[in-house]
Amino acid sequence: IFLGNICRSPIAEAVFRKLVTDEKVENKWMTDSAAVSDWNVGRCPDARALSCLRNHGIETAHKARQITKEDFQTFDYILCMDESNLRDLKRKSNQVKDCKATIELLGSYDPQKQLIIEDPYYGCEKDFETVYEQCVRCCKAFLEKPH
Repeated sequence: IFLGNICRSPIAEAVFRKLVTDEKVENKWMTDSAAVSDWNVGRCPDARALSCLRNHGIETAHKARQITKEDFQTFDYILCMDESNLRDLKRKSNQVKDCKATIELLGSYDPQKQLIIEDPYYGCEKDFETVYEQCVRCCKAFLEKPH
């Protein structure tokens, strides 16, 4: 879950979806991504994010959406990219009566201890690749832990 839902989160969502599909456990997971803000609702992911995923053989048809109250009641985990998102999500979750989601930084699972996954929007192609690599490491580690 991230601010605009067009760069980091679509990459993380697509990576996670591919990992669970490759491990044939996709029926055990409901995967989605959303934004804290409503800036980009309905937009496709950033072209550089799509290009990065395509370079790794991954396609996505994701359209940006904003997080809903129901997300906090439906999902077991809401994983975000940085402290600002974490703060916003925790604040929003406090307004939801029966929130069941555990809200964490995706980077808390990184074996290389890169806690924050920086927004590549104002960066270059290499920054999107860095986000992709972080997402792969974190999603693999997340999936390896017992749920």
